[in-house]
Amino acid sequence: MSDFTTGDYTEEERLRLDAWKRARDYSDPERRAAARAILLEVAGGGELRPALHRHPAAGSYLSKDFLVAEYRAMTAAGELRDDPALLERLRMKPVRTLSGVATVSVLTRPYPCPGECLFCPDDERMPKSYIADEPGALRAAQNAFDPFRQAASRLASLESVGHPTGKVELLILGGTWSAYPRDYREDFVRRLLDALNGEESASLADAQRKNERAPRRNVGLVVETRPDVIAPDELRHMRRLGVTKIQVGVQSLADDILALNRRGHTVADTRRAFRLMRAAGFKIQAHWMPNLLGATPLGDRADFERLFSDPELRPDEIKIYPTILVRSSGLYERFERGEYHPYSYEELLELMAEIKPLIPPYCRVNRLARDIPVHHVAAGNRHSNLREDAQRLLAERGLRCRCIRCREVRGRKVTRAELHLEELEYQAGNGRERFFSFDTADDRLAGYLRLSLPDSKSPQLDWLDLQGAAIIRDLHIYGRTLPLGETSTGAAQHLGLGSELLARAEETARAAGYPRLAVIAAIGTRDYYRERGFEDGELYLVKKLD
Repeated sequence: MSDFTTGDYTEEERLRLDAWKRARDYSDPERRAAARAILLEVAGGGELRPALHRHPAAGSYLSKDFLVAEYRAMTAAGELRDDPALLERLRMKPVRTLSGVATVSVLTRPYPCPGECLFCPDDERMPKSYIADEPGALRAAQNAFDPFRQAASRLASLESVGHPTGKVELLILGGTWSAYPRDYREDFVRRLLDALNGEESASLADAQRKNERAPRRNVGLVVETRPDVIAPDELRHMRRLGVTKIQVGVQSLADDILALNRRGHTVADTRRAFRLMRAAGFKIQAHWMPNLLGATPLGDRADFERLFSDPELRPDEIKIYPTILVRSSGLYERFERGEYHPYSYEELLELMAEIKPLIPPYCRVNRLARDIPVHHVAAGNRHSNLREDAQRLLAERGLRCRCIRCREVRGRKVTRAELHLEELEYQAGNGRERFFSFDTADDRLAGYLRLSLPDSKSPQLDWLDLQGAAIIRDLHIYGRTLPLGETSTGAAQHLGLGSELLARAEETARAAGYPRLAVIAAIGTRDYYRERGFEDGELYLVKKLD
């Protein structure tokens, strides 16, 4: 196992690490003195940006997380009055918790991947497809890939800039989760929950029980894997761990492109995986990659359309990862031989502007580019603002994207009176999907529920909890995350929308003839469903509808 103290790192990488560590050291006297001066000035009515410029330290302006850390120290010592409005002005990247939860991403340790994909970076110090000085990889290596330390440091970082961490989505990254030994996976999840619980547990089950009522509750557990490893037994194990969402590397829906890039699976594998994941109630997030070896912009557009026109697919979420050419990948050899040509930024931007309006309102675009440091990019796109540029181009053309992310209410205050219930039905995975949402008149989304209504052609998993059951695969209310137990006037998370959506799902399932309703509940949401009539099953919470 590699970390920053023992790994074989270049001098340039060590310099970047040192800068990364210095930025997180809140004890420097010079920087603390500057922070105090800024805070006193802003608390007295001054503007933040001019105050930052008037009080630099160590040759640079202070970051907002440093200011928040000093704010907390000063209020704890009674030197500054606790002022939520001031803290809100200092908060860095408020968008991180505007989707209703705080996301904590962690990496598994380096481990062999069954894939041989040409486009993957190959850095032996990292799990497959990750690079040592990506932001998340830096934190993982600094913490020796220990799940407890990674989660604890990320939680501390979020709290240091004023984000509530009562509702936490755990995102486990690191290539193919299913390739790791099961005992490693179980211990990894146990340690993550221990970090949320603030104490050690004797077993995974013990950690899960504690988290049901912990101050920091897990409201979603996400893993990433390949379509060809999805099988009923693997999905059953994921449920035992508490997984609620699976990120699956689709990459392309053309078998010739998959083969050319040595992906190691077929489109038929992807369709089968989607059917199984949906039948088990998981939320499905697809990874899709334009500009693979052999692809063209025109072909990519048609490929993307198939994601949503094919009823066997239709993912709930998507990450769009335009291929990035890095020197450690097999694709770079093809580039040097003149066999591969990265799209220009103009070609890539045009493609994004063409495909975003194709995304249906039940799908969320989580990413539009990979966060790889630009110095690793050998050729092709080096811009980091692809999403913003695509949105601007759409606006110029009088078009818009109606994906979930583009429609979220985020920090906007809403009242129940201005929301109306929308229902969207579509075929998926040999069954029907109902997408219920609370929308405003101007098409902003305050919350939604995904209900699967399987039929006789759906995969039969033979799991007792799911026999004869309609399945709630996802319930999410948007708006700024609030600490557990707190309310806020106009906050979408506290309008009772979740209970209304559950009632509508129950009514729909009963009318469709289903005797039971199952929900793929995250560990920290179990009590929420119990309070609404659901009972513990083996792997799901279940409610009788007769």
